[in-house]
Amino acid sequence: MRGAFASRANRTVRLLWLLELAVLLLSVTVAVWLRFIDDPASRGLFVETAPVRTLLVALFVTGAMAAFGLYQPHVRHNRIDLMLRIGLGFAFGGVGLLVLYYLVPATYIGRGVLAISLAIGFVLICTLRLLVYGLFGVEAFKRRILILGAGNNADLINRRLRRRSDRKAFTVIGFIPIEGQPQVVAPGLLVPLEGRTLYQAALHHHAHEIVVAPDERRGGLPMEQILQCAQMGVSIVDLPAFFEREAGLIKLEIADPSTLVFSGGFDHSFPRRITKRAFDIAAALVLLLVAWPVMLAVALAVWLESGSPILYRQTRVGEGGRTFDLVKFRSMRTDAEKDGVPVWAKSNDDRTTRVGRFIRMTRLDELPQLFNVLAGDMSFVGPRPERPQFVDQLNGQIRYYNVRHSVKPGLTGWAQLRYPYGASVDDAREKLKFDLFYVKNHGLVFDFMILLQTVEVVLFRRGAR
Repeated sequence: MRGAFASRANRTVRLLWLLELAVLLLSVTVAVWLRFIDDPASRGLFVETAPVRTLLVALFVTGAMAAFGLYQPHVRHNRIDLMLRIGLGFAFGGVGLLVLYYLVPATYIGRGVLAISLAIGFVLICTLRLLVYGLFGVEAFKRRILILGAGNNADLINRRLRRRSDRKAFTVIGFIPIEGQPQVVAPGLLVPLEGRTLYQAALHHHAHEIVVAPDERRGGLPMEQILQCAQMGVSIVDLPAFFEREAGLIKLEIADPSTLVFSGGFDHSFPRRITKRAFDIAAALVLLLVAWPVMLAVALAVWLESGSPILYRQTRVGEGGRTFDLVKFRSMRTDAEKDGVPVWAKSNDDRTTRVGRFIRMTRLDELPQLFNVLAGDMSFVGPRPERPQFVDQLNGQIRYYNVRHSVKPGLTGWAQLRYPYGASVDDAREKLKFDLFYVKNHGLVFDFMILLQTVEVVLFRRGAR
């Protein structure tokens, strides 16, 4: 994932993961010492065989924390939410370890050691997180940016990234007006050059980066001065790339074809296709192995409430605009679209059965799509597939909508994590910002992160309708 993981925010997240991995390793070591404080011989025997078992504890817990969005730079947390997510991460990590110990007894570290390790680790990681979040709020640790431009495009930063949580990694020094272009930004936020060059202004304000955000590019930009800044070590980034990095989306109103073409990404290389297909098959088979009893129970519940058909087939648009039959457990009445006209799903849809409401809320109705993944019609991670009638409508109303069909649609995706369930053209436009970000930046690590965080979406019932 080129664009997203190259940012300072993602480097910080990776460093945080390494720190927390080390904290958990230390927690297990301390737990062993406390558990066997009166039995040095047992402690010595444990230490000799402990490295792999200790690492497994750290990996399982941090993996569960990742599933609850704790290693995602674009997710906002307040303190209560943070503590809850860490607690759930430790709980699910502990359950996962118990399952592992049952399946592979040689990895067992003992109930006492595990309990003490989790208790110590929870306290230390909560403390570490609060300290790190406190440091993010200190201006000295933020990247200082100047915005070149003061018009409508530049003001998008004030409108879209206005919260403190949006600006964890940067602080805006001010907006430099461009001669001959409109000024929409409030006067108190303007930083006139006052006879200085752009580089001199950057030095004066101790700026680390300049975000180029004009309303009109042709003939209005001081390219020689921008080049001087780049030569002297001041980072230069355009507005679309800035939003992509800081917000995890592509702003449709400011992204032009050249921005998408020349900014990198869109990896369709042979190694990427192979790794993605292998990931899809492995993830689908593992989930089928785990979920088949649940699928049988859902099928029985659907049949008992409203008879057959148990499965519902619907034509969707896939990669390259090709159509395929998507399979789901039926969650609506058999006459939900008796007139044959496709209708957007809505909140508290009265066409949904009682069982249907539950399986939609828990995403169990999506499980048969695992067979779509194995058949190659879908990927595990990607933009959600839409019906041809909606695609035709949205192609005519939303810029770049068709770009999302350059990859296979997915069971889950970046837009499903970042935006609620979409049931209108406006919702589709907002979700497309995240779908395009995924299409441009998809990679094996990004897919794995999305898969882990889908657990959070299901558990907290976000986005289901």
